[in-house]
Amino acid sequence: MPKTLKRSHQIGFTVAGIGLALVFFSCWYLEISPMDLLLSFPDFISFFTANFLPPNFSDWQEFLPSVLDTFFFAIVATYISTFFAMFFGLMMSELVNPFKPLRVVFRGIVSFFRNIPVMIWASLLVYAFGVGELVGLIALVIATIGFLSRSYADSISELDKSNLEALKACGASPLQVLWHGTLVLFKPSFINWTLYCFELNIRSSTILGMVGAGGIGVLIQTNIKLFRYETAFGIILIVIVMVLCSELLTNKIRERIH
Repeated sequence: MPKTLKRSHQIGFTVAGIGLALVFFSCWYLEISPMDLLLSFPDFISFFTANFLPPNFSDWQEFLPSVLDTFFFAIVATYISTFFAMFFGLMMSELVNPFKPLRVVFRGIVSFFRNIPVMIWASLLVYAFGVGELVGLIALVIATIGFLSRSYADSISELDKSNLEALKACGASPLQVLWHGTLVLFKPSFINWTLYCFELNIRSSTILGMVGAGGIGVLIQTNIKLFRYETAFGIILIVIVMVLCSELLTNKIRERIH
């Protein structure tokens, strides 16, 4: 066996061993027993089948407005965030912004947005704006800006610098260099990241309802609190179908574009 391959195997086994040790240590520290989880699984199945099945769709007409709220949340949040994220992404990229202190400032702002979970943003904004759809939209926009800005910046930084140098050598203006040397090449990554974020926002807008930020999550939370588990499960299935449809839609868009 070649030394390089042997060394890579050794490194792989070492990393796997360390990872396994960390898992056992984490379970011990958190007082989590894998055996207890396995033993409680039959109880969970019994509870689920007794209370959640069959799903109740009798009030589906009442669910429809909340389903549309969730879907439009994702569209609006993704659309608004794209503009801000594009600006932040360009300012964070060394390829576009040569001023390091300025890049650090923008990276700090984006890190602040990105490292606070969307549920925390929603919980904080509820105290400022009260319960409602506006809170969910603002929280989703802030979290999406953080995610997309970092994704855009990393993709832009990976572009080939030789294209920029060639355009500058030909006497292209800064705007032409930005457009032809960066934005045109960045277009496929821009589309992929934006569509992926739209899929994530549909899931996130569902979860936001759990803290009273609007959307179909409010119905799920309300029905669970009222012990109407069959209705709650029916809504959950509707959410799953909506997520699958959004994934099919974005995949079709990717296929048409590429």
